[in-house]
Amino acid sequence: MLDRIGANGHKVQHLMTQAAPPDRSSKAGRKAWRREMRMVAVRPRRWGLWLLATGLLVWVMPSALGVHALFGWSPSLIGIVLTLAALPLLTIAAVRRRRFARGRMMGEQR
Repeated sequence: MLDRIGANGHKVQHLMTQAAPPDRSSKAGRKAWRREMRMVAVRPRRWGLWLLATGLLVWVMPSALGVHALFGWSPSLIGIVLTLAALPLLTIAAVRRRRFARGRMMGEQR
């Protein structure tokens, strides 16, 4: 998504190229840094959290939700699969945020 052909670039890329990283020694600088970090890897993090919450809910409480079978599959199995599907997305989001932070602090452009 960040490197779409024909796009002007993502707003996070513009932040990296336009200004120096915020000074995290002040309260305003820390707030700016947190706001900037929230914009990195939004979609994988959001999808991962939704899958994780749904998977854990289906896995832990199938009878409380009144679900005994989904398309012939056990709710516990579906919950485990959803939970396991969330882990790579959350890992990708964490790696992207770490790379962004490292590149931002080192002054590199990715």
